[in-house]
Order: sequence, then structure tokens, then C-alpha cells
Amino acid sequence: MSAPGLLALTKLVVARDLRLAVRHWDQVAQPLIFFLIVTTLFPLAISPALDDLRKIAPGIVWVAAMLASLLALDSLFRPDVEDGTMEQWTLSGQPLSVMLFAKTMTHWLLSGLPLVIISPVVGTALGLPSSVWAVLALSLALGTGSLSLLGAVGAALTVAVRRGSVLLALLVLPLEMPVLIFGARAVDLAMQGESVLGPLNLLAAMLLLFASLGPIAMAAAMRISVEG
Repeated sequence: MSAPGLLALTKLVVARDLRLAVRHWDQVAQPLIFFLIVTTLFPLAISPALDDLRKIAPGIVWVAAMLASLLALDSLFRPDVEDGTMEQWTLSGQPLSVMLFAKTMTHWLLSGLPLVIISPVVGTALGLPSSVWAVLALSLALGTGSLSLLGAVGAALTVAVRRGSVLLALLVLPLEMPVLIFGARAVDLAMQGESVLGPLNLLAAMLLLFASLGPIAMAAAMRISVEG
């Protein structure tokens, strides 16, 4: 299929999923609400002193972001498999990897991008200085993209398993550890006034790697799940 055809196909899938998200806005809001609740409860549970919060703020933000991303993964492909849409996609002759990648892009737009936008507010609650906000937002933008791609592969593998959310978490969480480590490290270095290029470059490299190989793995896993 030509590049314009692939672009049109991607737009159709993204537009379809966005329309469905509007109808089920409560499910879309869950990751953002979870992210806000987790990050705002830490000052109450630990200490309201900003000096104490700043020391653990990068880890708090990134753990909350990773868990919030995981929260929306189980419903990424499952509704389409249950209503027969995914089976039609596999038989349509269209590149399944492109359609699944488009769905994953929509997942990031609905679950990852809101976390990036709200990150300065969360950073303020945890005592992060305004000079760190740009690094925090950029690291979350790169990292949540990788989390969505890794999670989509896991979701495709477990979509045929009844109550597979626990299995999905066991598969995905260990693979997401490098993203968590480098994301939190970038914010920590920014707080110390040191160069953040190393962790950010690694996050960008992982995102490019997952974006290149992830759709292929998704399509292969989905065919196994649907045909099996």
C-alpha cells in the first residue's frame, strides 16, 4: 500500500477511536484521575515539607505515570476483539500493524498526553521548581510513548485471555523498568542542575526502537490471539 493510503488508513483508525472515546469518556478519564490522586496523596502520607518531597518527586511522578498507563491497557484491544472488529481487520487485507499502531497512537493521545500536560501542576504539588517542568514534560512525553507501545504488545498477547489484566501487568512491568529509571533520572539530574541529555537521548532511542518493532510484534501477537 502506498504512503498516502497508509496515512489515510491511520487517520480513519484514529478518528474512529477518538469518537469511541468521547462516548466512553469516563474510561478515558480514569488514568488521569489515578495519576492525580496518587501524586497528590504522597505529600499527605509522607511529609508536606518541600525539601523532603523534592528528593522523591521524580520517582513518585514516574511510578504514578507507569501505573496510570497500565490502567488503560486492558481495554485497548479487548472491545474490538469481543465485537468481531479485530477479526475483520485481520481478514481485510489492510496492514494490521499500521492499524494497531494507529490505535496505540490514540491510546497515547488519550492517556499519555494528558499526563504530560498536567505534569507542571503535579510538579508544583511535589515541590519541583519551575526550571524542571520542561524536562519533566519532555521525559514524560518520550517515556509514556514507550509505555504505550510496550503495553500494546502485551495487550495483544493477552487479549484472548479471560481476566488477563494481571498477566498483562506481569508481562509489561518488567519491560518498562528502563523507561522508569531513565525518566526519573532525567528529572533528578535537572533538579541538580546537571546535563539531562544522556537520559533523554536514551528515552528517545527506546521510543524509536519500540515504534519500529512494536507494530510488527503487535500484529503477530494479535493474529495468534484472534486465530487461536
